[in-house]
Amino acid sequence: MFHLIFALPSLYVLTRFIWPLPWTPGVKVALAVLLLVASQYHLWSRLSSGSVFSPEFPRALVLLFNWAFGAILLLALMQIALDLAGLMALLLRGGGATPDSVRYAAASAAMLLSALGVYQATRVPPLKDVEIAIPGLPPQFDGYKLLQLTDLHISRLFPKAWTQALVERSNALGVDLIVVTGDLIDGSFDARRADVEPLRGLRARDGVWVIPGNHEYFFGYETWMSHYASMGMRVLANDHTVLTRDGGALVLAGVTDLSVPGTRYPAPDLAAALAGAPSDVPIVLLDHQPRHAAQAAARGVALQLSGHTHGGMILGLDRLVARSNGGFVSGRYTLGAMTLYVNNGTALWPGFALRLGRPAELTRITLRGKPPQVSHREQPATASRPRAHASIAS
Repeated sequence: MFHLIFALPSLYVLTRFIWPLPWTPGVKVALAVLLLVASQYHLWSRLSSGSVFSPEFPRALVLLFNWAFGAILLLALMQIALDLAGLMALLLRGGGATPDSVRYAAASAAMLLSALGVYQATRVPPLKDVEIAIPGLPPQFDGYKLLQLTDLHISRLFPKAWTQALVERSNALGVDLIVVTGDLIDGSFDARRADVEPLRGLRARDGVWVIPGNHEYFFGYETWMSHYASMGMRVLANDHTVLTRDGGALVLAGVTDLSVPGTRYPAPDLAAALAGAPSDVPIVLLDHQPRHAAQAAARGVALQLSGHTHGGMILGLDRLVARSNGGFVSGRYTLGAMTLYVNNGTALWPGFALRLGRPAELTRITLRGKPPQVSHREQPATASRPRAHASIAS
């Protein structure tokens, strides 16, 4: 059923776009075969690695599949729009067939937009600066800079060279702290070990901290989390640490992913993550998925950093992605006294690498003790404030 669903756009393009064109039957059959092959990209991925999340083809072929898959989807949407416009014209004034020149223009636009979308998805992302006010932030942490990386999806599409470029750009920012909010990989340990190796070089004054995303559980959770730790990244899985600076303190907590129920691994547990943390200290929470942000706000978290949504990837599609993530999809939201920041992602799943209007982010967040002079989208909700194990002295 999964693969049939992804074949539907190509079938629509075949019947409503290709077949009406004045081409020879041989050309139409050849294009039909190419469309169906491209539409089954996820099936070929499954056959190559056993998982739709880890295509093990040469990078050029993964890029080509994503471009073709995106072009088919965009052309299907354009053809639907043309058919609706034709139907309206028919009902209003007798109408007529869509000119071939319009079809050719739609196909050209779909291919160009898909190429742009793949480029936007696969480049090392540009820097995005964000200021976030933290209630009760100690003055020692005013101006504290952290870098959020998320949804790296290191894979054949985002290989060692891409990871190395990301690390170099990240280290050049000179931030105080680096946090990685899940989905670092797509692939088994043996397949991805070399590709993730550059992450060992990430550097920040207060260290590099990581939580699992849902994809860590697809490819050997224990192996990957242990490997992250061996690379110098400190894991926060239902745990916290206390960052200190000249007598001021900030709690950094992290939870496991919402996809855990049904597995033998610990479910996300914010109470456990905050157990033993000092009271009256602002809490920064790392949670891969933003869906339960209201619960974090009710626990008194000051700032939650999430990813998972990839920002919705495409304008319009982001509204559907928001509906399955508690209404959160991209950017800043206010829930009572808590700020939720949903990162568009540093990369994204190689099974649908297309970004149009929702760019990837290399996100540098500056903490402030008063509201920043920047306007962001906000989503109101309610929250209250409670209590907030190792500590890091700066």
